[in-house]
Amino acid sequence: MDKEYKTVLNHAVYEIEEKKSRFIASVKPVSTEDEALQFINDLKSKYWDATHNVYAYHIGGTNVIQRFSDDGEPSGTAGLPVLEVIKRMEVRNLAVVVTRYFGGTLLGASGLIRAYSRSASLGIEAAQIVTKKLCKEITVILDYTLLGKVQSLLLSKGFPIKDTVYEQDVKIIVFIPEDEVESFISLITETTNAKATMEMGQKTYITLDLQGKIIL
Repeated sequence: MDKEYKTVLNHAVYEIEEKKSRFIASVKPVSTEDEALQFINDLKSKYWDATHNVYAYHIGGTNVIQRFSDDGEPSGTAGLPVLEVIKRMEVRNLAVVVTRYFGGTLLGASGLIRAYSRSASLGIEAAQIVTKKLCKEITVILDYTLLGKVQSLLLSKGFPIKDTVYEQDVKIIVFIPEDEVESFISLITETTNAKATMEMGQKTYITLDLQGKIIL
């Protein structure tokens, strides 16, 4: 599992116009090729009357699956530029479909490449680029007298807090990057004079915005 990677958060649609041709970029996060193909087929049905439904998708880290289609546009002017935008923006696990309604004016090869690239780029931005970071979920169990001290520590270090549960003791559930788990345990032990206990949870990918803030 990769320590982190970039993808998109939402399904988004963004439309531009180029010499009276409409370019509609539809972007969706996907985790499998089947999901990507379903998304593409749904849009082909939705925009059945379009001149072209160009697409590209990129899935996976170690075993990469990437495909593209010009859907009738001149070879290399549509699907490949969309895939190149995906790679240039360093995002994965997404599918991009750019639907074109021809406006009557030929754009030429360079014009098509620019239009499809711009449409894909704006569509991906509209879908909100996020970072997926591999973390360990750790529950810190401590006495109420230590709560303020530990909360201040977690905030100062920027460790994302999933939840705080107030029972007989306080349970603070935090996400810790996998390669920082040992140092985190040492830090909590030192800060609380070994009066806190910690329970290890599962590994999970958390979602961070471009400012590094967690999106729950």
